[in-house]
Amino acid sequence: MVADPAVAAAAAAPPSLLVALVLLVDRLPLPAPPARRPRGRPQVYPDRLFLKALVGMLVRHLSKVHTLLAVLAEPTPEMCALRALLADEQGRFPSRRTWERRLRAMPDTLPAQVGCLGRHLVELLRPWTACGRAVAVDSTLLRAAGGVWHKQDREAGVVPHTSIDTEAHWTKSGWHGWVYGWKLHLVSTVAAVWIPLAADLTAANVADNEVAPALLDELPLEARYVLGDLHYNAPNVQEHCDRAGRTLVTPRYGPYPHTDGGVEVRRLFHKLRSLAIENFNEQFKEIFDCHGAVPTRGRAATRRFALGALFVYQLALLHRFTTGDALRLGLKAFLCAA
Repeated sequence: MVADPAVAAAAAAPPSLLVALVLLVDRLPLPAPPARRPRGRPQVYPDRLFLKALVGMLVRHLSKVHTLLAVLAEPTPEMCALRALLADEQGRFPSRRTWERRLRAMPDTLPAQVGCLGRHLVELLRPWTACGRAVAVDSTLLRAAGGVWHKQDREAGVVPHTSIDTEAHWTKSGWHGWVYGWKLHLVSTVAAVWIPLAADLTAANVADNEVAPALLDELPLEARYVLGDLHYNAPNVQEHCDRAGRTLVTPRYGPYPHTDGGVEVRRLFHKLRSLAIENFNEQFKEIFDCHGAVPTRGRAATRRFALGALFVYQLALLHRFTTGDALRLGLKAFLCAA
């Protein structure tokens, strides 16, 4: 089969950083497919094609499918190259309904994709060469778009305003007080470079320890220490770490100050965890403008946005590794330039 000239030209000399990032998707490992094919009509277009579209949506801050298609229709050299990359091997471009259906289903596959790319980055970047093989697990809050659904209205089944995202929920943060929205659960390396290794998004009222085992399943085998806050000091997380041969390090319950023999070691690990995961959370929110409300409504769209943003962050790390650029500095400027 003869290669599409537009695709060949884009690969030889990408007209923009966005096209260069999209081209990287073809080189990524993908999670193993399910053992049994789902029921229904076989997929015509590969998953990579829609991952490429997701990269374009996140880099250009396009939260809706129809906006993505409108931008792709613009006759600029960059959009022509990008549109060629979003066609299959026969040159077919998905219909609008196919885009909507496949991108709506994508959030269910993104936790495995983030985990797969995270393990790949660990193999390439070797972040633990000069330090212990530790990861930090945490959650960070994302405010829901629109208004808030107060408890009395929720219990009465009354939605007082159409702007309220009824799939979000309340939680109380020690830093931010009561927040109505979502919780992004994630695991990152504790090293000189922060690599997201696993993630998922839930309503804000879901407990951290409920989600942790699924996140830890995605970790590379090299990870040996799991650093968490008090919310992860739970039997199910401890049992999961024991089965995997990992050491869980969290604060202990009880009045402060603790005086047991391990208190200084835990204090040191807690500081390492805070320096890694809390700084990563702030960098991530700054890059993708998450300090305010998210740009999406509903769990599916918000999950696609948050996990897709983490995937783009990983992709940016990979691109900068291949070009020899700094892995922690200048990421926001890099993605803005794309």
